[in-house]
Amino acid sequence: MDSTEQTSSEPMRLVRGLSVLDATMIVIGSMIGSGIFITSAKSALLVGSPGWLLVAWGLAGVLTITGALSCAELAAMMPRAGGQYVFLREAYGRPVGFLFGWSLLLVIQTGTIAAVAVAFARFMGVLAPAISESNYIVAPTHLFGSYAISLSTAQLIAILLILLLTATNTRGLKTGTLIQNTFTFTKTAALVGLIVVGLVFGWNHGSAAYLSSWWHPALNGWNPQTAQPGITTSGTTALVMLVGLAMVGPLFAQSAWNNVTFAGSEIRDPGRNLPRALLIGCLTVVALYLLANFAYVVTLPLDTMQKPGSSIATATMQAVFNRPGTILMAVAIMISTFGCNNGLILAGARVYYAMARDGLFFKRVGTLNARHVPVVALVAQGIWASILTLPRTVITDPHTAAVTYGNVYDQLLEYIVSADLILYALMVGAVIVMRRKAPQLERPYRTFGYPLVPLLYVALAALFVIDLGYLKPGTSGIGYLIVLTGIPVYFLWRRQAKTS
Repeated sequence: MDSTEQTSSEPMRLVRGLSVLDATMIVIGSMIGSGIFITSAKSALLVGSPGWLLVAWGLAGVLTITGALSCAELAAMMPRAGGQYVFLREAYGRPVGFLFGWSLLLVIQTGTIAAVAVAFARFMGVLAPAISESNYIVAPTHLFGSYAISLSTAQLIAILLILLLTATNTRGLKTGTLIQNTFTFTKTAALVGLIVVGLVFGWNHGSAAYLSSWWHPALNGWNPQTAQPGITTSGTTALVMLVGLAMVGPLFAQSAWNNVTFAGSEIRDPGRNLPRALLIGCLTVVALYLLANFAYVVTLPLDTMQKPGSSIATATMQAVFNRPGTILMAVAIMISTFGCNNGLILAGARVYYAMARDGLFFKRVGTLNARHVPVVALVAQGIWASILTLPRTVITDPHTAAVTYGNVYDQLLEYIVSADLILYALMVGAVIVMRRKAPQLERPYRTFGYPLVPLLYVALAALFVIDLGYLKPGTSGIGYLIVLTGIPVYFLWRRQAKTS
């Protein structure tokens, strides 16, 4: 192990107060956010049929389960604050660990917190129309290209949500855990309710399940050039490529399952409880997501499912209960995004804390308050995530030249998912690396199906990254550049550390 790891003193500083239930709630709560309620619309538009929509979600589920099976070995072997940061550092060296932590702070964790907070505010607007992304406190100001910055009432609510949850998490682990468990139970029940409503009350013969071809999207009027402008192939090749692109939303919806490892120093009996939490949490969420999408398919017509920018979950509830269904779904999504952001905020700060303890971040970030919480790390994360709620996309109508402003939700997914998946793949590959590099370390849990399971994950992740790089070179390229900006920062930090 790296000599800088505080193996003897760290557990005395961070209290092991999380049970297996608490850890499982972090896994489930960090995964179930806004994605399952929103992203299927874009995926359905890309693949053009219900069968291939379920395939996209299923493949994302395979990545999640194989990733969790692999990560569980590392988590049980190295239950330290920082989780994936520690795994990458031990397997590949400090620079790779730093790149992960840097990317997490710059966009992956904070950007996800911002996106989920904006989704919370958007659905609060269903209940209070004054809360809107077009009700400006500060009108949009163009920055560069197709980007602007503004402050709307919805953005203000998103910022207030981030600051509120940051503040509550500074009150101690018990407070953060109580919020996490309460909202995770509630939103899981809401998701189960959505599934039951769709499968029991929404099932009808006018739905995509009956009126659309499951495996031949061309029969449904699907055109790959319309689904994804700029694609140069057609037929089966185009379909395979667009199934890969359709996985962006599902992968975003299933991401953050690794967040529980960030709090590895605060979980009781981690050798046993971390693998259990990862596997139970991921299996539960993947199953619920597949059932939710099946509920969409048997309730809604395909053209309704494919409406861009709409909430497919809201459309499902509206189809059954009309206007009351819209309100119920808005409340459910608000509960879901509230709990999701609490988990993301709680876990993310532990990574920056671990980096600071290694001398790779500001020293004060590696300190704890009287309640054994990394309060400086929480505040820094909260401030930056709040700033990331402000950018807007500038959309110009080619026919009328009218300008409208969108949020960066879809682009943020493409920025995050591609770069994040590379870092996930490196983590999964670390299972193989550590088997060779440190075979003597105790492994309370060993990866099921080793080495086929981690190799399957790496292969699928590589295919996805290549596909997204080809179809979305601009947005995925920005994601890679964000990660690479950490290289000069790392060497500058190391130089300053040596001279100080």
